[in-house]
Amino acid sequence: QVQLEETGGGAVQPGGSLRLSCVVRSEDFDRPPCMGWFRQAPGKGREAVAAVRGRGASPSTSISDSVKGRFSLVLRDREKILILEMSRLRAEDTGTYYCAAGRLSCYADTWFRSEEYNYWGQGTQVTVSS
Repeated sequence: QVQLEETGGGAVQPGGSLRLSCVVRSEDFDRPPCMGWFRQAPGKGREAVAAVRGRGASPSTSISDSVKGRFSLVLRDREKILILEMSRLRAEDTGTYYCAAGRLSCYADTWFRSEEYNYWGQGTQVTVSS
């Protein structure tokens, strides 16, 4: 069984930065091969933000166009932690952010699909407002 624990949400002004962390709690030595971040704004559907695909020395990453250049991923593999670094935050980045993990690897043309992920965290709130 895999459990995902997110921390790091909060309130910030536009232009500010936040860091979200996702810790994988499982008995497996390795982290899941597909790990990502999704978000859901009030009244809207869940949107894929970014993901790490595969394992090994240089796993691939995918970033949504809506956050490219502002958000980045940091993977601490041995600790099974995936960090979402968010900068130059905008009001439209407001929402609940979820960490997700898949038992199987995901790919460049599938990482953004919710059905690729088997495990979800409880979510952490990010509010960007002046």
